[in-house]
Amino acid sequence: MANTIRLCFWSELPESPSMSDSKSGSELYYNPAAAASAGDFDYFVRHMKFGWWSLFLFMALGFFLEYLHGFKVGWYLNVGNEMRRLMFQLSHAHGTLFSVLHIVFALTARAMPASADSWLKLASPLLMATSILMPGGFFLGGVWIYDGDPGLGIFLVPIGALTMFIAVFVTARGVGRDGGRG
Repeated sequence: MANTIRLCFWSELPESPSMSDSKSGSELYYNPAAAASAGDFDYFVRHMKFGWWSLFLFMALGFFLEYLHGFKVGWYLNVGNEMRRLMFQLSHAHGTLFSVLHIVFALTARAMPASADSWLKLASPLLMATSILMPGGFFLGGVWIYDGDPGLGIFLVPIGALTMFIAVFVTARGVGRDGGRG
C-alpha cells in the first residue's frame, strides 16, 4: 500500500509503531531523495528560496517608498524628482513580479520529469539574471538622475528584458514538449 503524488514528491512511509497514526497506519512525508532522483530538486529549492527572499526584499523596498512618501521626503517627492520616483516604483513592481515568477517556476520545475533538465539548465540562470538586471537597472537608474532622465543603470533593463524573454520562451517550449508527466 504505497501512494505517491508525483507533483509534490510525497511517499507513504512503511508502517511502524513509531510512525503510525490512528487513521491510515502511516504518515506522509516529504522525500527529498525522490525529488532529487527526478533531476529537478535543485531548481525547486533554488527558485523557492530566491523567490521568497526577493519577495521579502522588494516588499521592504515598497514599505521604504511608502515611508518616503508618507514623510514627504523631498529627495523622493519633489517635482524635479519624478523620474526617480518612477524608477523606484518600477524597480519595486518588477522585483515583486519576478519574485512570484520564481515561485511559479520552482513549482513548474517540480512538476517536470527528469528529461526536463536540459531546458531547466538554460531557463534557471536566465530567470535569475532577469530578476537582478531589470529591478536593479530601474533602481540604479533612479538613484542618479540627470536633468529628468534616468541614470546609466537604466541600460541594464533591456538586457534583463532579453534574458526574461528567452527564459520564458525556453520554459514554455520545454513545458510544452515534456508535458509535465513524469
